[in-house]
Amino acid sequence: MNTPSPLALVPFVSVANMMRLVHHIGLEEMLRELADYIEEDFRRWEQFDKTPRVASHSAEGVIELMPTADGELYGFKYVNGHPSNTRTGRQTVTAFGLLAEVSTGYPVLLSEMTLLTALRTAAMSAVAARALAPRGATTMAMIGNGAQSEFQSLAMKALLGIDQIRLWDIDADAMAKCARNLAGHGLRVTPCSSAEEAIEGAQIITTCTADKQYATILTDNMVGAGVHINAIGGDCPGKTELAPVILNRASIFVEYPEQTRIEGEIQQLAPDHPVTELWSVLSGASVGRRAASEITLFDSVGFAIEDFSALRFVRARLRETGLYDSLDLLADPDDPRDLFGMLQRARAPND
Repeated sequence: MNTPSPLALVPFVSVANMMRLVHHIGLEEMLRELADYIEEDFRRWEQFDKTPRVASHSAEGVIELMPTADGELYGFKYVNGHPSNTRTGRQTVTAFGLLAEVSTGYPVLLSEMTLLTALRTAAMSAVAARALAPRGATTMAMIGNGAQSEFQSLAMKALLGIDQIRLWDIDADAMAKCARNLAGHGLRVTPCSSAEEAIEGAQIITTCTADKQYATILTDNMVGAGVHINAIGGDCPGKTELAPVILNRASIFVEYPEQTRIEGEIQQLAPDHPVTELWSVLSGASVGRRAASEITLFDSVGFAIEDFSALRFVRARLRETGLYDSLDLLADPDDPRDLFGMLQRARAPND
């Protein structure tokens, strides 16, 4: 049997090894480090290739490819979103991603990204909240208590010092699950009987619901002055969570306008409605929150550079942990021009 050459092997991070990596680093520390990588890449935003993700929509959900490159590394993520998957025991969102050298085109990392996307989404939310939320915020309302809710809560704790989480979900089992999972993590968790109750006293409101439809999770009367809204549930055409009047009252911050105007909350507004790109706030080119009474809104749909940052972080950490498998992914004939010869030589003697 032929032994693969080093050039044929690509580091692969399985779900099992990703979980080992999280526990090796520590969940909150990993969220902080992911946030640092994201912020670093957002500050050099102009170095990246940028394009809205390529999406294939169906009645059941969406499948997307999210590519970007910075001149040295190319990265992409494959991700789906199928809200009804939970009825058959499947995840709503699954993903995997790849990094490659721009100079050779050779992959240097293949990784699961179902867990990693949950972590980077939470880290991204906390990066935005750190820049936009009122100073001294202690309480977050978590509206929608599905697979992302615990990660969001712990990221806000790790990066902003949030110590109180108020929960609401139309599914009581989901709310109980979230409360149970957050027990022992240094947070005071309060399940609530309505979204209105959850929002009471919260300086940060995070909405993360899954239905693929226009919805009004927050109505105008629910949002008072001075709060920061972290809207992460609206992430494809026809799927929103906020009443349009809230958008007109808020200062809106986005990742990449060309994508967010198609997929985010602002798809409900005129195409020229003013928004501020978050990278410009993080780099100091634009101002974030201007007044204590201002409503700030991070209309987050997820962008490829965030996944690039997460993959870059994982690749750096693998060097010291060894938490990966070597995957025989690339054909590597002795003579690069003789792929057919390599195939022939692999034939068993009796074939």
